[in-house]
This record gives sequence, C-alpha cells and structure tokens, in this order.
Amino acid sequence: MTTDQRALIVRDPTVCHGQATVRGTRIMVSVILDALAHGMTEAEIVAEYPTLTAEGIRAAAAYGAELARDEYPAVTAS
Repeated sequence: MTTDQRALIVRDPTVCHGQATVRGTRIMVSVILDALAHGMTEAEIVAEYPTLTAEGIRAAAAYGAELARDEYPAVTAS
C-alpha cells in the first residue's frame, strides 16, 4: 500500500462506527471490497457511489490486501 493510498483510508469513531472508509466519504472499505468480489468494475462502483474515485477504490483494495497479509499467521504443512 502506497503512502498516497494509506492517506485515502481513514477510521473515525464518529463515522460508520469506526469502520475504515474512503476519506471524504461515508463509504466503507468493506462495501467496496464486496462490490469488487461481486465482479463490479471500477466504473460501475463509481456510478453507484459517485463520491468515490478510482483511486479510492484501489486504496480500499490495497487496504484489504494489507489486512489479509498482516492478520493471519502463516500456514505451515503438517
């Protein structure tokens, strides 16, 4: 995740119950990741959520990838 992408993702306890959102919106990262998982394109997501940008969508994806790397221990062969 780049520094610019990191700056786009914020957590504020007074916005969306502290869930990670894209800066300047009330759109949660989880909503964006769900949309991507359902096969929506960046253009479709922006059409659905006009306050988002393609950069915000990419930042949300990078944030999700970072969490997936950091939160789970490595799997070892038994």
